[in-house]
Order: sequence, then C-alpha cells, then structure tokens
Amino acid sequence: MTDQAHGEHGESRRDFLMLTAAAFSAVGVGYTVWPFISSMNPSQDVLALSSTEVDLSAIEVGQRVTVKWRGSPVFIDHRTPEQIADAEATALDDLPDPEPDSARVQKPEWLVVVGVCTHLGCIPVGQKPGEVTGEFGGWFCPCHGSVYDTSGRIRSGPAPTNLPVPEYTFLDDTTIRIG
Repeated sequence: MTDQAHGEHGESRRDFLMLTAAAFSAVGVGYTVWPFISSMNPSQDVLALSSTEVDLSAIEVGQRVTVKWRGSPVFIDHRTPEQIADAEATALDDLPDPEPDSARVQKPEWLVVVGVCTHLGCIPVGQKPGEVTGEFGGWFCPCHGSVYDTSGRIRSGPAPTNLPVPEYTFLDDTTIRIG
C-alpha cells in the first residue's frame, strides 16, 4: 500500500515538474520570439505618414494640387461648376468602371483621388496647368494611354478601374484629413 501511495505521490510530483518546465519553456519562447514579432510593427515615421491634413483654403477654383500620403501622390482638385456638371451628367453606361460622381466625392467641388494609374502604377499627368488632360478634362497616363475624366473615372485605355478615392474626412470647411 505504501508503494502505491508513494507511486501516486511521485506521479503528481512528476506532473508538477512537467507543467513547470512547460510553463518556463513557453515564457522563454515568448521572450525570444517577441523582438521578431515587434519588428513587424510599423515604425514611428511610417505611422506619422498614415494620415495627413491638408489646408484647402489656398487652393483656388480650377486649381489642382498634389500631396504625398503613404508614399503615393494624392490629387486634390478644386473643381469648377462646369467640371462638376460634366462629371454628374456622364452616363454610367459610358464608363468601363461605372461609378456615379456622387459616390466619389463628399463635397462636389472637391475631388480627392490617389494619383496612381490603375493599369501599371504610373503617375498620370494633368495636375499642372498646360499638361495634357485627355479628351475628358481629367488626367492622362502617357505610358499606355489611359484617360480619366474630371471625377477620376477611367474613360478609355487599358486601366481596368477608376483612380481610387482614399479615406478622407473634412475636419472643417477648409481642412481635410486623408487616412
């Protein structure tokens, strides 16, 4: 009977030692692996670029500016009433990637799009006065001939989709936060 009691006591002691060793091993593995996992988090300079605020008060009607966000150009267009009317009047059946203008803007006079062609990642021209904007008055990608309208929608060429609209919010009437 005492051997049996000693055996049970030995097994419980062995179980305790195994659990303790497993717990210390798990803590050791966690302590060893944590620096590698932590290195995958974005750095402080990347986090600082995750959003940007833009003062719109200096942008005149008809003017386009480019800001950098997450390493990509973002086109901000202070559209004229004619550009807004043209964008709203476009029949969705005429568009390769149908999307109404109202779904692409928060305020009709302000268009905010990522300025990277959706075909091969080129930067379309049309931001500066005098640059070619294509037959629809938006942007033109000279690399392969993609043409975008005043709402950033693809109208002709090999680009499969519209210029993407980044997440943005109006902080007040003259300031937006992108990201």
